Amino acid sequence: MRKLILIKHAKPEVVPAVASDLWKLGAEGRAACGPLAEKIRALAPVAIYTSTEPKARETAEIIGEALGVPVHPTEDLHEHDRSNEPHMDTREFISLMALLFKEPDREVLGLETADEAYERFAEAVDDILEKSAGDVAIVSHGTVIALFAQRRLKKDGFGLWRQMGQPSFLVVDVAGWTVAGG
Repeated sequence: MRKLILIKHAKPEVVPAVASDLWKLGAEGRAACGPLAEKIRALAPVAIYTSTEPKARETAEIIGEALGVPVHPTEDLHEHDRSNEPHMDTREFISLMALLFKEPDREVLGLETADEAYERFAEAVDDILEKSAGDVAIVSHGTVIALFAQRRLKKDGFGLWRQMGQPSFLVVDVAGWTVAGG
């Protein structure tokens, strides 16, 4: 069984005056990467691909160093593009995210629809799987991982998005597009 390990980045330091796509890991997030690496070790990925956003890239670098696995920053693995949105109240953000999953063809938040974010992310994932041999890990973000799981794995995307921790991961059996752990 070929495995794809989808990893949501560790907890960033939230700086409301800075766009979330520029946030870096905080001390708590960096500390959580060691235990995450130990959980991932048994899955033996041959490579780690990562979003170029700092919080994901840092998560991948810490895991990669712990496992002795190469890390490849990769375009199009970034989060649903919300770079134009100000930091908002948690309840307002959750409501807009629910709407994003409910109306995926509508631009309800940010600069791309859920459909567009999924297509971009899924193309990048497929390209990685096509060009790599063995089991691989991808460090990315909650929304795009949940959108991918909703469509490829037939999961409740919004429910998954709500329950994912920072960090967290899903192990996917690529042959059958089923969840194999996490």
